Amino acid sequence: MTKATDKTTQQFESAFVSPMRSYTLTALDYYDQLFSAQMDAFRAYSDMAISQARTWLDVKDADSFKKAMESQQKTAGEFMERVKGDTEKVTSIGQSFAQDSQKMAEETSKKAVETAKQ
Repeated sequence: MTKATDKTTQQFESAFVSPMRSYTLTALDYYDQLFSAQMDAFRAYSDMAISQARTWLDVKDADSFKKAMESQQKTAGEFMERVKGDTEKVTSIGQSFAQDSQKMAEETSKKAVETAKQ
């Protein structure tokens, strides 16, 4: 009876527990990468906003106003490039997670079929 129980436990581990553990690790890695990317973006956007606020506080005459406007335009361009890069990064992270999840689901299905045949 113990051999049968051991075999059943091993099959259960192989078919369900191990794949769930792998998926959980992949999901945690995905959320870690996503959160890190979001925090990096938030920090960059905050730095840009604070820098621009300081620039506008220094406006005292027409010349400094002109410089502030030029700085604003430059920052707007940098901001758009940053948003584009951040969007691509988050998309890449999501695609990688989806591919990894699909691969694991296929492997799990194969293992389940093999286990059922035994």
